[in-house]
Amino acid sequence: MSTAITVKRACGAAIGPWLDDVARLRVVVFRDWPYLYDGDFGYEQDYLRAYARSADSVFVLAFDGGRVVGASTGLPLADDTVEFQRPFLDAGRPVADVFYFGESVLLPAYRGRGLGHRFFDEREAHARSFGRFAFTAFCAVDRDPDDQRRPAHHRGNEAFWTKRGYVRQPGLTMRLSWKEIGAAAPSEKPLTFWLRALS
Repeated sequence: MSTAITVKRACGAAIGPWLDDVARLRVVVFRDWPYLYDGDFGYEQDYLRAYARSADSVFVLAFDGGRVVGASTGLPLADDTVEFQRPFLDAGRPVADVFYFGESVLLPAYRGRGLGHRFFDEREAHARSFGRFAFTAFCAVDRDPDDQRRPAHHRGNEAFWTKRGYVRQPGLTMRLSWKEIGAAAPSEKPLTFWLRALS
């Protein structure tokens, strides 16, 4: 592992060469709490097709040499699938106003270097550059605070998100299904959106 991490922003069609790298990172990182995802590389490739189809999508990539060690993604919510749009549609909120942040995934060895802030800075700048979005948003899985699977050392990101100006929206919750480690079959989980006004 080198000490010099470089960050690159790829937009629209330029994200194509990095789709598999981001899919692999999602499988690895989301295996941990709170997702406990029993990864499916094929599913991840399919999920990322929405980003590949969007002319206004963005990947913010962190490199150690030539290796992708972190990634953060985004696209207009109007370009995402209806399951991500549904909470906004049901609440009567226009999806065209929202730039959606898909995920930030970073290998454990590279955490604590400010890359989380850099990922948000780059995506917010990208969204702001269009001049047509009122909000940036992401969703986070809701877990029972008493879930026995929560690692004793786990520190959530809620304080970090709040300091960046994001506010949890209890009325905007979606459900996604995935297979957890050790489970016999996929099951649905609730994920609640966090929003920030893009001023």
